[in-house]
Amino acid sequence: MLIFLYAKDEISYDRFHEKKDVIYRIVSKFTSPTGEIRRTGNTGMMPGPTFKREIPEVEDYLRVQQDHYTVKHGSAIFDQAAVVVDDNFFSFFSFPLIQGDPKTVFKDIHSIVLSEEVAQKYFGKKNALGEILELKVNDKFEFFTVKGITKKSPQNSSLKIQMLVSRKFKQTLWDDTHWTNFYMNTFVILKKGSNLAAVESKFAKSYNKNAAQELKEQAEKYDYKDKTQFLLQPLLDMHLNKEYEVENGLSDKSNPTYSYILSGIALLILLIACINFINLTVAHSLKRAKEIGIRKVVGGQRKQLVLQFMGESFILCFIAFLFAIILVQVLLPFFNEVANKALAFSYLLDTKLVLGYIGLFLLTGLLAGFYPAVVLSRFNPVETLYGRLRLTNKNYLSKGLVVFQFTLSTFLIIATFIIYSQFNYLTHFDLGYNDKNVAIVNAGYINRDKLQAFKNELLKNASIQNVSADMGGRWGTHGHINGATDIGFDFRIIDENYFSLFEIPVIKGRSFSRDISTDTSQAAVVNETFVKTAGWKNPLGQVVDFFYDNKKYSVIGVIKDYHFVALNEKTGPEIFMTRPTQDLRDIFIKLKPVGTAETLHFIEATFKKLFPFQPYQSKFKDEENARQYESEAKWKQIISFGAILTIFISCIGLFGLATLAAEKRTKEIGIRKVLGASVAIIVRKLSNDFLKLVIIAAFIAIPVAWLVMNKWLDDYPYKIKLNVWTFGFAVILVMLVALLTISYQSIKSALANPVKSLRTE
Repeated sequence: MLIFLYAKDEISYDRFHEKKDVIYRIVSKFTSPTGEIRRTGNTGMMPGPTFKREIPEVEDYLRVQQDHYTVKHGSAIFDQAAVVVDDNFFSFFSFPLIQGDPKTVFKDIHSIVLSEEVAQKYFGKKNALGEILELKVNDKFEFFTVKGITKKSPQNSSLKIQMLVSRKFKQTLWDDTHWTNFYMNTFVILKKGSNLAAVESKFAKSYNKNAAQELKEQAEKYDYKDKTQFLLQPLLDMHLNKEYEVENGLSDKSNPTYSYILSGIALLILLIACINFINLTVAHSLKRAKEIGIRKVVGGQRKQLVLQFMGESFILCFIAFLFAIILVQVLLPFFNEVANKALAFSYLLDTKLVLGYIGLFLLTGLLAGFYPAVVLSRFNPVETLYGRLRLTNKNYLSKGLVVFQFTLSTFLIIATFIIYSQFNYLTHFDLGYNDKNVAIVNAGYINRDKLQAFKNELLKNASIQNVSADMGGRWGTHGHINGATDIGFDFRIIDENYFSLFEIPVIKGRSFSRDISTDTSQAAVVNETFVKTAGWKNPLGQVVDFFYDNKKYSVIGVIKDYHFVALNEKTGPEIFMTRPTQDLRDIFIKLKPVGTAETLHFIEATFKKLFPFQPYQSKFKDEENARQYESEAKWKQIISFGAILTIFISCIGLFGLATLAAEKRTKEIGIRKVLGASVAIIVRKLSNDFLKLVIIAAFIAIPVAWLVMNKWLDDYPYKIKLNVWTFGFAVILVMLVALLTISYQSIKSALANPVKSLRTE
């Protein structure tokens, strides 16, 4: 039920929009002269209005762009996420307004729309409509009027509304007319029945016509020759699409593989439970043999017996179903935490989901009850009443099912060990710099004079060892080296303390110095990978030409490679500059490991004193790094729970089979004991057959796990090496658990009084 909820939520994203079937996002595909393909979900300002004007199939367009504002309300300062949208937002998407007119909310460019949660944050229970908030625009606060309040955005929405700002206002600050800028989402509504390939072909013609001059200038000035295509992505494809990111105002992108894996685990666990029911029912059939015989003697028909046993199965499944509903309600908060969801119990009331659960109940009852009903109703009444009934078949089905169960259990345990080892490897990997006790304060881009004043105040505290800053975020560009060779790389604007604060070694040359004036405008430091990519044997003195800005930088030092991105991406070339005219955003503060709480209070107080109109935000660098692997951490938990559940339920099945074997061999055990067999010999005799099944399961699971987990590890450039010990330990663990399960029934049978087992002969 829980995994049904998860899967239903995943496929339901954005389906609440009335026009969902005709809404598409314009996405971009770039093909380089060498054939390299890059994809993005972003466009610039121009495609939307141009395509609507020139292409008949395009009925309307909407642009969505992420933004952030410092908000002032009274004397309080807040950092507020916002989305910049066109005025037709509420006619395009189906987000209901609680208050305000959807047609006129953006008539005034200084209008804003708030979600009900954000309105409550600023105004409490007071009616927010018509109230004023001050938004910081270009270092000064401007007044904005709340003209609309929306309902809380649905959980299954790619766009979560907090604050909406008019596109017309944004255009008063910067009106971009370039076709080659990509930084926002553009959606279009197409006429029903439109041919998507034909529309995309018209996109290409319109783009080549309208951007021709710009593309020509770009090719001449920057030697930039990527082929750009604008394609259509259905709105309902966004959430689970692997090729195009969801960003710039959109969120909650997911991987469909997660749903497949979870659904697979759910169905397999349910199948294993049905297998167990079959094994346990058949195992106890001998105890009901006389009952069946008497029913047949007094006129009971086989059809009646089948209906009786099927009825018993459905009653048990119904009781389990009721318990499951209670457990779902109890475990839902925990499941939400593990699966990173916000599912509510009310989701269960969805008609399709209820029908699905009823179907699940009927299928489970039928699957679990049909085989035992057929087997039990076939008993010969003469044999059952004389106590001569024997389940003479080899039980290949039951044994095959046990092999299947333990194959899955062994596979999941191996997967758990490998995922845990990889997660542990990533979180303890030597990053090449020291991220411990480094607090990050977001200053919202401040100039160097203000930054230096803040540094000076902080360093008065003896618990603060060092302070540095960079421009924040991740920035990529390209430049010329060795004359005209063009390469791409990351670049970072920093101050002179950056390398010393993070303890990043300079292995050639030197770092930046405030005493050398040319360091601020002409000097650069590069990492080892940059040197390798450029093919330099002597990097010092080499020139990196930012030809599009007419700026050249001379390499004064080389730092040892450090991992400035998550370890699921290989370290690439990176260049560092100080550029004093560039405002910096993230301030790094190295703390002594003692008295951290008091030092953080001091940092906050100092920040608020120097930047009273800037919201204070802080985090620790090592915690930020750990958050990069939240997905691996979640999957470690999910697979672990799946493995524990599977092996537990499989052991119940094995217990059922052991019980069946003991029932069948009661007389044999009695005779062996009379003839002098010890308890140990009998236990070994009963256990060997089952351990053989577990060993067969292990031989099947190991190569499958090796292939699957190797494939999974291929996504990581930095990964563990699979070794025999991981697989061996998993097999030994499964065998020990299986042996403990079997031993209980084997010892119980071996200790039974042989007189009782032989007296009916």
